[in-house]
Amino acid sequence: MSRRSSANDLEECSPTYPLSADGWEEVELGIPDIIHNYGQPMPLSDLIASLPIHPSKTHCIFRLMRILISIWPSSLNIISSFYQTMESLWDYAGHHPEYNHVFNDGMASDSQLVASLVIEKSKKVFNGLESLVDVGGGTGTLAKAIAKSFPQLECIVLDLPHVVDGLHRTQNVKYVGRDMFKEIPAADAIMLKLYT
Repeated sequence: MSRRSSANDLEECSPTYPLSADGWEEVELGIPDIIHNYGQPMPLSDLIASLPIHPSKTHCIFRLMRILISIWPSSLNIISSFYQTMESLWDYAGHHPEYNHVFNDGMASDSQLVASLVIEKSKKVFNGLESLVDVGGGTGTLAKAIAKSFPQLECIVLDLPHVVDGLHRTQNVKYVGRDMFKEIPAADAIMLKLYT
């Protein structure tokens, strides 16, 4: 039985409306993992049945998926293609330049958010250093911000070759395309970011 949308539906599907039966608890839906584990294109009805939400909120998932598709159509197509392969994220990015670009843009955006905080709160860490390797540094967003604030510091951005190909060295930032599990360039300090 299909329902027509109403003003009440819009309120119920807002980000502040609880999706769980218990009330105002935060729910991690895990949609990408559910789709990946399904192993093939997944009908919306199967996705909804797999989600940890109260049955009265299932109509919100249709709206959520429509919003996501209308906002990021090309990104979702690329991400959807990734979930239909058996490749690792890194291998997939190496073979699909369009995904590599979207992924690197997302990581750079994340680095921009934390750059000023890292620099402000960690000044003592960077003072006195002559060299720093940003392991998994992507396109160098964070390393460039650090190098600008600490011009005496030689920053090396280490990432996979397909990530750093075509990026150009600046006065104190250089790029090395290499697998971090095989070799990390020598430096006074190594920076690793942890994503949880």
